[in-house]
Amino acid sequence: MMSHHAPQPVSLDKIAAPHPHDPLSGEEIAAARAILDAAGLLTETTRVPMLLPDEPTKQEFAAWTPGSPIDRRVDVTLLDTATGVATEAIVSITRGEVLRTERVPNDAPPYGQPQYLFEEYERAEAIAKASPEWQAAMTRRGLADHMDLAFCGPLAPGYTGRADEVGRRVIRSLTFLKYDEQDSPWAHPVEGLVVHIDLTSNSVIRVEDHGDVPVPAGHGNYYPEVQGEARTSLKPIEITQPKGPSFTVTGSLVEWEGWSMRVDFNAREGLVLHDVTFQDRSVLSRASVPEMVVPYGDTAPGRFWISYFDAGEYLLGKNANHLELGCDCLGVIRYLDGYVADDHGNPVRIPNVVCMHEEDDGILWKHTDLAGRADVRRSRRFVVSYFSTIGNYDYGFYWYFGLDGSIEVVAKATGIVFVGGGEPGVRQRHATELAPGVFAPVHQHLFCARLDVAIDGDRNRLVEVDAQRVPMGPDNPFGNAFSWSETPLTTETAAQRDADSSVARVWEVQSTSRTNHVGRPTAYHLVPEPTALLMADPESSVAARAAFATKHLWATHYEHGQIWPAGRYPNAHQGGGGLPAYTAGDRPIDGEDMVLWHTFGLTHFPRTEDWPIMPVDTAGFRFKPNGFLDQNPAMDVPESSQAHAVSSGSCCGGGTCTCEH
Repeated sequence: MMSHHAPQPVSLDKIAAPHPHDPLSGEEIAAARAILDAAGLLTETTRVPMLLPDEPTKQEFAAWTPGSPIDRRVDVTLLDTATGVATEAIVSITRGEVLRTERVPNDAPPYGQPQYLFEEYERAEAIAKASPEWQAAMTRRGLADHMDLAFCGPLAPGYTGRADEVGRRVIRSLTFLKYDEQDSPWAHPVEGLVVHIDLTSNSVIRVEDHGDVPVPAGHGNYYPEVQGEARTSLKPIEITQPKGPSFTVTGSLVEWEGWSMRVDFNAREGLVLHDVTFQDRSVLSRASVPEMVVPYGDTAPGRFWISYFDAGEYLLGKNANHLELGCDCLGVIRYLDGYVADDHGNPVRIPNVVCMHEEDDGILWKHTDLAGRADVRRSRRFVVSYFSTIGNYDYGFYWYFGLDGSIEVVAKATGIVFVGGGEPGVRQRHATELAPGVFAPVHQHLFCARLDVAIDGDRNRLVEVDAQRVPMGPDNPFGNAFSWSETPLTTETAAQRDADSSVARVWEVQSTSRTNHVGRPTAYHLVPEPTALLMADPESSVAARAAFATKHLWATHYEHGQIWPAGRYPNAHQGGGGLPAYTAGDRPIDGEDMVLWHTFGLTHFPRTEDWPIMPVDTAGFRFKPNGFLDQNPAMDVPESSQAHAVSSGSCCGGGTCTCEH
């Protein structure tokens, strides 16, 4: 048993958390751990799969005034690794006490395991390698000499309903070879060898050994010393702001060209934005990308069950990168550090986890009048971003804020595609051959954004807007006419919608309290990109577990704590958590405090150009004003300081022109 200490309230002045939406600090995480220890909730076998801020309710926030105290709390999941029993606790750091504890029923339907611990990855590999069955399978394949350097990758198990797995803390392990310490293991899959592991008993449930596919021998290394000398033809590009950036950062408050927001970071969602306003008018109460699923479309024994929930199973924020100037970000950068809890609940600082900068964004507006006078203004955008690495894949999440009041959200996928082995040159139905014998299965990356909308206040209305053809006839004698339709979405069930690019479908969020100068409700449009929804069969396990990905749009009546699209514990969950549960009551949303959930993403048919590292692929959406403002808000943007800069020759005729590109 760990030593216990008398609980002591923690001074907010000492923690320096003056605003309710500030991210957790290292001191606060350490204080929360001390409180849990003092309450007897930490033992030698207790671990912390997840520790997050327990954010104030909207009522608490509305009652708070700057300079006054507010209860700072954490929401923590504790796991007894000896028994598999999990407990949730709410800890008040301000009062120095545990407010509530509740056992997680992870051994009964609908199950659901807490997030994985970092230490479990190493433990799973050790269990797999110690297994006589795994050793025998490697020996039978002629790989006995490679067992020491083999990499046994730990993978979330999905949900198969197998009797020997249900209710247990399971992880699966696939094997990859390394031919030396620096070798990339992903290029050498040992096809068909699957180890199923119980992490509570630290034992192997079973080992599957299917077939004798040769291990691909070609390397997948990407280091310069392997790939060869870098090209010398690219000339330097320098991004400079001699007078500094146009944005200011005061604690978590960030302000830029009419935009204001609080920048937050936590272990699960990563980047979170609060209190987003434009020209002192509310747009979003809270915004994040709280979940993503990566389902695979291969039927092979080592892949049919794969459907990673990178936030809910692995924690995107806990796996976030330490960003570096000149590599991840260019220009005049402001970074924010992030703090997460390690497996024992101790604070861990991730330096430079959030990057903020400005960047040129091409033409903002332009017109050449009848006399030949050209007026043009360059666009600029403010960027808030972070990157997370989950195993072989790397994901960047970018929030772009424009001078015109628009927001764009982009997820960037890169890293190393997940592969299996196969007979070289033999086509597979569900996978692409990237290199001889290296096959990458078809899969998807489906993200869910959560937008707690607040267009000129919390009471909003949701309307689906479609372009509408007008049949040729008395109302359209020449056949050229078209219009639009507006369909109010008034309940949670009615608001479960698919995008439709054939009619330019958008979803309009209207204020119920403010109109613009032509009498229309002020509004923003959620503009989706074409995105395939979940390709798995509707009756499949992954469709039940990732139900959020079966619709492009969901809307819910706001309720505190409803944050997770696939539920709090999607790991080994049989399905129905998150949005299906949130919307089961079909609550009214018209004129209410409303949250939008938007599915976007990539359907990836891998290509040879994705090897050995995949060039960035992107998916996203826009949230742009539509009647929110009475005119173009960027009319007062000054001409670029380089508008007439020409190094030689005429503009754009052999010299350097920066005015219109």
